[in-house]
Amino acid sequence: MPDDDQSGRLQQSWQRNAEAWTRVVREARIESRRLATDRAILEALREREPARVLDVGCGEGWLCRALAAQRIDALGVDGSAALVEQARAAGGRFEHLSYAELQARPRRFGVFAAIVCNFALLDAQADRLLGALAEALEPGGALLIQTLHPWSLAGEGYRDGWREERFAAFAGAFTPMPWYFRTLESWFALLVGAGLRLESVREPVHPQTGQPLSLLLVAVRAS
Repeated sequence: MPDDDQSGRLQQSWQRNAEAWTRVVREARIESRRLATDRAILEALREREPARVLDVGCGEGWLCRALAAQRIDALGVDGSAALVEQARAAGGRFEHLSYAELQARPRRFGVFAAIVCNFALLDAQADRLLGALAEALEPGGALLIQTLHPWSLAGEGYRDGWREERFAAFAGAFTPMPWYFRTLESWFALLVGAGLRLESVREPVHPQTGQPLSLLLVAVRAS
């Protein structure tokens, strides 16, 4: 299926799944998030002591609320109007904005000390978006990307390409979601292509099994 068709299905899934996904997150039903990945992104942000943070693909808004509780100015944007509605209802600053709109005007909200894409880069076309986000970083600012660890899914074939999430682990009516898998090499190449320099790599692991739960990349604008 062409990328444009898959991208359309991806966007539609987040509209249809907004309410069910919000329940899953707020009821802490995702083990990897409880064990390591939520804490990992928060710790990586706290270490930088950012004054302003932009959460791209903010979903139902948990990260912005966690940052606000630490007195960090956080703004969340998401292309799903239904998810933004859920986020606003729980409190915080959120804007309904597609990635294409953000890409066209990356500084519409000013510049930020940190920009986060936390499990939010699911489309095949991400290079231009990352290049635009780099323009919205203040000097010394960083882009933080957390995603599924590529090696944890290597058994399904270690190559770039579309895959499908059916949310089988959760009860409720979910619409299947296509998402684009990238190898470790492809993630690094994506950053370089966007004019970013990789500063650090983190690999949060399951505390019992030691298996990688996510890949956390921190990048800054290349000089």
